[in-house]
Amino acid sequence: MKKTKLALAITATALMSQPVLATNGDNLIGLGAQARALGGTGTAAFFGSENALTNPALIGKSQGTEFAIGGTLFKPSVKATTNVAAPPGQQASQTSANDTNIIPEVSLSTRINDNWTFGVGIFGSAGMGVDYRDNGGYPDGTGLFNGYSNLQLMKFAPTLAYNSERFGVGFAPVIQYGALDINYNNGANVGNGMSTDLGWGFNLGGYFDITQDLTLGLAYQSAINMKYKNQISRAAAGFNLPAFGVNFGDELEQPAEIKAGIAYTMNNWLFTADAKQIRWGDAKGYKDFNWKDQNVFGAGVKYSRDRYWVGLGYNYGSDPIEKKSSTSYVNQAVNLFNNHFFPGIVEQHFTLGGGYNITQNMTLEGAIVYAPEVTKTVGTGYVTGGFMGNPMMDTGTSHKVTHSQMGYTLSLRMNF
Repeated sequence: MKKTKLALAITATALMSQPVLATNGDNLIGLGAQARALGGTGTAAFFGSENALTNPALIGKSQGTEFAIGGTLFKPSVKATTNVAAPPGQQASQTSANDTNIIPEVSLSTRINDNWTFGVGIFGSAGMGVDYRDNGGYPDGTGLFNGYSNLQLMKFAPTLAYNSERFGVGFAPVIQYGALDINYNNGANVGNGMSTDLGWGFNLGGYFDITQDLTLGLAYQSAINMKYKNQISRAAAGFNLPAFGVNFGDELEQPAEIKAGIAYTMNNWLFTADAKQIRWGDAKGYKDFNWKDQNVFGAGVKYSRDRYWVGLGYNYGSDPIEKKSSTSYVNQAVNLFNNHFFPGIVEQHFTLGGGYNITQNMTLEGAIVYAPEVTKTVGTGYVTGGFMGNPMMDTGTSHKVTHSQMGYTLSLRMNF
């Protein structure tokens, strides 16, 4: 049984390093109340200073100075059920206790002259974790690994945009702060405290007004590599279990994104749509766990009057975590890692929101995002066989995870 505990500890440790429980993989579908209300769009649609991290060129459409501050209350619901390490005829099941997260955002834009605009955005963009420390009914922690993880990512982006009558371009160097904490139990508590890192990247964007009412937008977000010293590597080291066949480093790269969008205004109506690809398959860390490039599509519609606006939208992002063929111990181990510790598998998102002008220069805005429950099951028979000393024996065990989400965004926008 001690070998089982050690194997489960490695499983828990390797995966708790990953950001889990967000929307498109581990990224929020949009930044700011308007973007999240309209299906996570914003590559061509102008939403004010909050465009700084979506398409930096669009802040060139702003007038005067704008300041927005807000946050998202993010509530995922993730439940794991498995008999991979349970006694014959039994299973462990628990809903993750990490079900409430606060994600802040602040943005500012100010026009310098007729052609130049400066902005800055500070956003919590990804992260979260799982918390199975209630042990799933097994006091020694083996049932659900007694695992805990917490990854937090924050981006800071000063932005400069140039615009003319018909087009604009923008550039934003991005500083990303990340913090990672991993703990698990294999009969004794194992962890290395919290590790932090700073990473650097950039956002580049442009837009073109085909007509006064029709805008096209393009944007690119570079990958940002992070290294969390002695987190994954230390937790996975020192265990003599070569059957896992997986080497873990401490690098975890937030992937590059390529985005295109269209926005059309007709009287009081705005129609907007975005398409983007998130390059998980090229990102260090994620590609080791068989994450693939993710295609994401979003659309929204907004109706505005003098004092208020209302909007709704839809966002779809294909599951980026591809199951490996369940024909070997190592493949099943990777599938188990993904399914239990970072099940970023939700695909559909239904969004709505609105805003109200409290005064001529102040608007209160909000959005709600709902991702319906999805389920994913992977075979773990060879993994259980390996725990029993025979990785060639398929014992027929499995692991199932269910995942749904609710998100509530509130923002106060001030114009001067």
